[in-house]
Amino acid sequence: MRAFVVDEYGPDALRAADVPEPTVGDRDVLVDVAAAGINPLDAMVRNGEFKLLLPYRRPFTLGHDVAGAVAAVGAEVTGFVVGDEVYARPRDLRIGTFAERIAIDEHDVAHKPTSLTMDEAAAVPLVALAAWQALVELAAVRPGQRVLVHGGAGGLGATAVQLAHHLGAHVATTASAADTDKVRALGADEVVDYRSTDFADVLSGVDVVLDSRGGSNLEKSLTVLAPGGLAISVVGPPDPAFARQLGKPILAPVMAALSAKVRLRARRLGVRYAFLFMHADGLRLAELATLYDAGALRPTLDRTFPFDQTPAGLTYMEQGHAKGKIVVTRSPAET
Repeated sequence: MRAFVVDEYGPDALRAADVPEPTVGDRDVLVDVAAAGINPLDAMVRNGEFKLLLPYRRPFTLGHDVAGAVAAVGAEVTGFVVGDEVYARPRDLRIGTFAERIAIDEHDVAHKPTSLTMDEAAAVPLVALAAWQALVELAAVRPGQRVLVHGGAGGLGATAVQLAHHLGAHVATTASAADTDKVRALGADEVVDYRSTDFADVLSGVDVVLDSRGGSNLEKSLTVLAPGGLAISVVGPPDPAFARQLGKPILAPVMAALSAKVRLRARRLGVRYAFLFMHADGLRLAELATLYDAGALRPTLDRTFPFDQTPAGLTYMEQGHAKGKIVVTRSPAET
């Protein structure tokens, strides 16, 4: 079958290839890919930024988001049948959605929101799970709290703004002036134009920050937190908890060293820092599907690319101008 694989780590590493059909294990669901979302994580994995933590055997197929129809199920699968429309974020070390088909552990799969098209559903899993795991599981956001979401017009940011609003928070976000109306429609109460205003000059008393920029943006985010507040970064640096998440506690001292500066800064300010590397969770995707079908959440797509232009879609994402998620699609004739 056709797929887009990484032979060697680097910015130009993604190429089309013919690869063997997936092996379907007893607890696997074989998905005929209709659409696959593109995420910054794809570029990071392609470039080798996680090669010490996620030891993929090259060549490997890239891609972390998928929507499609079930083509086959393993002998022990009970929750899905052939023909079901599903969506998923396959677990680490089993990614590969930039392909015609992918075998996914059934625990990572959920029935697709009925209100969404395949393209829309493919834009959802990674960002929806990341937003949920940050705001609900890690931060336990409560009604009335103040939440700052950076990059509210982007794929993750737009989802996090909606979820924070749904949770009853007062939501602030950074966005360009051109996107002000868009992010307000998603649920933002305050919008800071990052091109003309430093958010640290106008925001304070924030309970939770979701950072997707890192570096100086993360450092400034610590200063707008209320005492005891929490800054969550999805780009790092990783903290010791990440080593435990990977099942590699021996790496905890390394993670501690990498994040020592930001954690020390947080302690001195009387606030907290956490790194989030989202994980696959089919049960949570099933719950999130109800929020999409109820209209509490909605996907935000920037544009789609044909399947054979997957590398171009990844390049477009890396340019940083997208206003929402980018999705690669396979035509009905291809599926």
